[in-house]
Amino acid sequence: MTDVLTIKNFINGRFIDSEKFIDSYNPATGKVFARVPDSDESDVAKAVSAAKAAFKEWSAKDPAERSKLLHRVADILESRILEFSIAESQDQGKPLFQSKAVEIPRAVMNFRHFANSILCDKDMCINQPADGVLNYTVHCPCGVAGIIVPWNLPLYLLTFKLAPALAHGNTVVAKPSEFTSVTAWMLCSVFKEAGFDDGVVNMVFGYGHKAGEALIRHPDVPIISFTGSDRTGLHIGSVAGGMVKKVSLEMGGKNAAVVFGDADLEKCIPVLIRGSFLNQGQVCLSTSRIYIEKAIFSIFVEKFLAAVRKIKVGDPLNEDVRMGPVCSKQHFEKIQMYLKLAEEEGAKFLIKSENLDLPENNKNGYFIGPAVITGLPDNSRCMQEEIFGPVTCLMPFEDDKEIINRVNNVSYGLCATLWSKDIQKIHSIAPKLEVGTVWCNCWLLRNLHMPFGGQKLSGVGREGTEDSREFYTTKKTICVKYE
Repeated sequence: MTDVLTIKNFINGRFIDSEKFIDSYNPATGKVFARVPDSDESDVAKAVSAAKAAFKEWSAKDPAERSKLLHRVADILESRILEFSIAESQDQGKPLFQSKAVEIPRAVMNFRHFANSILCDKDMCINQPADGVLNYTVHCPCGVAGIIVPWNLPLYLLTFKLAPALAHGNTVVAKPSEFTSVTAWMLCSVFKEAGFDDGVVNMVFGYGHKAGEALIRHPDVPIISFTGSDRTGLHIGSVAGGMVKKVSLEMGGKNAAVVFGDADLEKCIPVLIRGSFLNQGQVCLSTSRIYIEKAIFSIFVEKFLAAVRKIKVGDPLNEDVRMGPVCSKQHFEKIQMYLKLAEEEGAKFLIKSENLDLPENNKNGYFIGPAVITGLPDNSRCMQEEIFGPVTCLMPFEDDKEIINRVNNVSYGLCATLWSKDIQKIHSIAPKLEVGTVWCNCWLLRNLHMPFGGQKLSGVGREGTEDSREFYTTKKTICVKYE
């Protein structure tokens, strides 16, 4: 895939030529990798019209038939894992091992999970013989679902929304990030091969302020699921609220880890390294604040830094590379701004991203090595704002009450991790943290049956087996009076 790819919108079962394009770059080389359609309101309108027309037939299908089609998508995608993995790494910059071992297989799992879950759905039924009344509920699909996903986990996050929306009988218009559109475009051919009816799945590519804005404002799109920045999410929320649309917003985090003095550092540190630097720190669940009990602070820092120095940065297509470039030049410059700001705020750099030994082909790529800092006050911008890069801060703490306040003292509330052998302490502290998920002695162990979402600026709504069903359907009560 060395040639520049020309992406096409996928509307009503057909790939549509565009007149205007956006250049999308391979972040490992800084060279143009794909030409992405610069779609506008008219493109979105065509996609919504196609989805609306397809809704009646798709929503009327038996769940078993929808399940069968989704399983077929999973089978085809699984047969093309290497192809999709290479494309994802070239398009986004993530290491190939991560795409191949985690993200594309997780996309396959998303389709299979929701294909299976709809076969087990149950509704409530209450019979009142004394009154001659039968009450029962039904879950009805909402209609055309608008899905907007970011660039950090392109196919994985797309399928986490796409699969349940389709499983529960909705049709879809999706708008992937203009930075990472390739695997979403490739997925359209999978839907065609699987035998999906025209118009059930539509992909419109382009900028958020044009294509995305048209999608969230379209009157025939009653439901919006979004993952991305808090600034964009707040705007979508205000538009959706004004139009009485259902909305799910996942808007990132400033996630903390708390390491107590009795923690098993041999198990803890490798997981925190992964939590801080997986996907170059470009995961909404990344650990960017690590609080360590003062008694073990020095030994923790020593072991943590030794592990960080072993991370290999380089061409993401090399199997032994564990950190590739960040996604774009714009994001590269944003992270560099925060690193400079950290210096101005008085941070001490324990490890600084500099003098990277890169192959010649990667000299113009957007590479930032891992950075580890300490010495910042909790109210500094680098401790309060989401950097979304390979930057983590180590800070000591002294008591339990103090650390609860410090973890909660940010505008975000997506996740946190606790590390201790004291299970009573874990069960005492976890409910007091203002986040959607608390991982204890682990990180990123995701069970799709469990609700996923955040508090505060991390968003509203939950998604998962039952929560996605509630979101992508409308629950209706039917009351029948009989003799």
